[in-house]
Amino acid sequence: MLKHTLAVVSITLIGALASSTSWAQSLSLSDSILPSQGGQQGAAQQQEEVNDTPRADWRSGTYGPVTLPLQDPDTLPPFGANLFSGGFRGAMGDGLNPNYRIKPGDQVTVRAWGAFEFDRVLPVDAQGNIFIPGSGPLNVEGQSSSEVDGSVRSAITSVYPDNVEVYTNLQGVQPVAVYVTGYVENPGRYAGTPNDSLLYFLDQSGGIDQDLGSYRQIRVVRDDRTVATVDLYDFLINGTIARPQFQDGDTIVVEERGPAIAVGGDVHREHRYELIGNQLSGAEIVALARLRSGVSHVLLRGDREGGPIAQYFPIDMFYGQTIRSGDEVQFSADQRSETIVVQLEGSYYGPSRFALPRNARLSELLDAIPVPENMTAVESISLQRESVRQQQAQALEDSLRRLETTYLGASSRTDQEAQIRLQEAELIERFIERARDLEPSGRLVVANSNGISDIRLQDGDVVTIPEISDSILISGEILVPQAVVYRPGMSVIDYVEGAGGFTERADEDQILLVRQNGAVEHAKNSPLRPGDEILVMPAAPTHNLQLASTLTQILFQIAVTTRVALDL
Repeated sequence: MLKHTLAVVSITLIGALASSTSWAQSLSLSDSILPSQGGQQGAAQQQEEVNDTPRADWRSGTYGPVTLPLQDPDTLPPFGANLFSGGFRGAMGDGLNPNYRIKPGDQVTVRAWGAFEFDRVLPVDAQGNIFIPGSGPLNVEGQSSSEVDGSVRSAITSVYPDNVEVYTNLQGVQPVAVYVTGYVENPGRYAGTPNDSLLYFLDQSGGIDQDLGSYRQIRVVRDDRTVATVDLYDFLINGTIARPQFQDGDTIVVEERGPAIAVGGDVHREHRYELIGNQLSGAEIVALARLRSGVSHVLLRGDREGGPIAQYFPIDMFYGQTIRSGDEVQFSADQRSETIVVQLEGSYYGPSRFALPRNARLSELLDAIPVPENMTAVESISLQRESVRQQQAQALEDSLRRLETTYLGASSRTDQEAQIRLQEAELIERFIERARDLEPSGRLVVANSNGISDIRLQDGDVVTIPEISDSILISGEILVPQAVVYRPGMSVIDYVEGAGGFTERADEDQILLVRQNGAVEHAKNSPLRPGDEILVMPAAPTHNLQLASTLTQILFQIAVTTRVALDL
């Protein structure tokens, strides 16, 4: 325990981790608990009938209760659901790229100077030719822009071999109309250029039907034959996608969605993943899913020929598992750390955070904390805990909900009573709205007249070691809330009168003392000490005694959990 004259104590907490296995305790039943089978004969008969060989290693994580219902893949969005939101349809491509293949309807600029002067935009005719004066027709269909430049240059220099320079440029491409059909939102015929991507046309059609369409089986059909098959998972994961050059009249067919699995748990986004075939390996699932850090185990559930299965694997064993259609895969960060982190605040020397064994107690930590001599209120140590804060928040919410249920729906027998009910309802609604904005502190009182409770610490605890205070804080329904110097012999009323006295809304019989250790006591029953806060509670502004009593109880609850006297 902390003393007023603490030297710097050096202890080794991390060493306890090495013996963490000694903390574990196995649950076993003594022989005396088991029913008797009538002496030795019954015991012998029991040995013959009962096979006590362990059927499973329960510590392996492969077996255990699974209470959640099986996740239906159809209830999850497909992987890639956000792909088609208008981002690919913004601008039509011009088709001018080195790999573009010329087709009828395109236009080629040809310039020649020197011994032969020529400057004209030549259309590619239905036979795939351009006509060059002096050279005649030249077939350029199917050639790239660089190949066209060489073909035109050769044609001109074959007639004018000396002192001729040639320049060519693909002036523009003929638009195409492509049909988009299958499982898309808006099947139809959409305009584009031959070099627009498949995503451009799909986006124009509203994207793939998320319930029925396939993201992995998309075909480009030309003249009743498939010229390209696209798997959008390659694009989503690696950024690669097939780039067929479209022709007028081509058809993009989105096939029906294949078998799927549900992937959830500790992933960045839960999705439905489509299979090619009827199964995937665990390694492929890990590559597709975006796992959160710390994932250590995987729950695999589904149906097999022998019946339903539920298996729990360490992540490294999951890679070799076979995942089938309809299965559910739940990733889990299920490896509990043997170390907790506790934070300090207040009057002390040294670091503000300590890494401790999971079973560390408060006394172990305090014995290692040096504090300023004659400056630390070691008898007023308190602790903030997240689980306590959540319990306080839930208890307050339950009280407010009961208040709503009890008084907001009450009926009235007369017009005068209805008017009073309306005023009370407005008061309650304003009060509840303000009360729900308050945040409980999660303060756990560990210091009492018998010393400091040696409780087991939890991860995230904040231990407060207050400094000795010579002041008194006066707040709540006070005319001039303030902090003043503590003077022995003065009463609570003396301090209140020194701060201007009570407000009109004050309940003079309900004054609380908030101690440095977090305890809240009634001023009538408790002596005043340095470092205390005098908290004057408000009176419930209603003549309804039952409502006033309920509001007063909630006000006290708020004061204890938040150290605030909520104004009504």
